[in-house]
Amino acid sequence: MRGFLERHLTSDGFEVVASDDPLELEGTRVAPDVVLLGDLSALERLRADCPVIVLGAPGSDSNDRLRAFERGCDDYLPRPFDYAELVARIHAVLRRVSRPVPTEQLRVRELLVDLATRQVTIGGAPVRLPAKEYELLVKLASDARRVFTKQELLRDVWDFRAPARTRTLDSHASRLRKRLATAGGRGFVVNVWGVGYRLVDESPRKRSSLGD
Repeated sequence: MRGFLERHLTSDGFEVVASDDPLELEGTRVAPDVVLLGDLSALERLRADCPVIVLGAPGSDSNDRLRAFERGCDDYLPRPFDYAELVARIHAVLRRVSRPVPTEQLRVRELLVDLATRQVTIGGAPVRLPAKEYELLVKLASDARRVFTKQELLRDVWDFRAPARTRTLDSHASRLRKRLATAGGRGFVVNVWGVGYRLVDESPRKRSSLGD
């Protein structure tokens, strides 16, 4: 399968780097635009800053798909699959992550999200986030005190078009909270039980100034 994809994707204009272990790409100069994984266990070990498409094992079911999304993949395609559909999904993922963003920043207390560069900092210290955790953060930071329902977040961040019983959102929210806390950001990503999530409990403190 890997040889087939390497030949055909190369013929279709992609620059392909094949590896037995995707972790070999981390820490190198190779910066993939998208990763295709055929092993779900590798997804747990891979902390990719780029989109990941999982090619599910033959005979996989909806539970495998949900587990893949919970572990951070951006798309899932079970085998056997149509090659043309795979290429279409690759292009769709690449379009999604390369959408032009406004040259503005979202600031909530010590948290700063630069939309143009996709950089996140806590008190000036950089925080590295996988693609889906970053998108979730941007959504929550767009209105920091608002409670976004789980249905809204699954729809807007993961493109879920129908209600689904999945731990995808909760898993990503938990990891995002821990990453921000590790960087020194406390009290971010608040779980509102039975409803959804908001970024903070209170609005950022406003600076006061002396009048004339």
